[in-house]
Amino acid sequence: MTAPDHGPAPDPGPASDADREPGPDAGPAPDRTSGLSARDRALLALERRSWSGPGAKERAVREELGISPVRYYQLLNALIEDERALREDPVTVNRLRRVRDTKRGRR
Repeated sequence: MTAPDHGPAPDPGPASDADREPGPDAGPAPDRTSGLSARDRALLALERRSWSGPGAKERAVREELGISPVRYYQLLNALIEDERALREDPVTVNRLRRVRDTKRGRR
């Protein structure tokens, strides 16, 4: 027995950013509750921690996130401009913004 043909499916309209297939460099899919990807949440979690000595943070970035420290800071700087990150972790994001603005003021 075959299903009846009802003609072509209706056009769902333009896809939103959340519906689009991510590209190869897009990173993990975003969490539907916060809008942040697992990688973005991991960046913020790593940034909340305190570090025992020089090199400990860079080592954790490589081991836990699997990226270089340079890439970590590139991603982090873009992330602190994202309003979703501010909603997810306002204390950390605001602290990072203050540190960035202080460093910019000295230049």
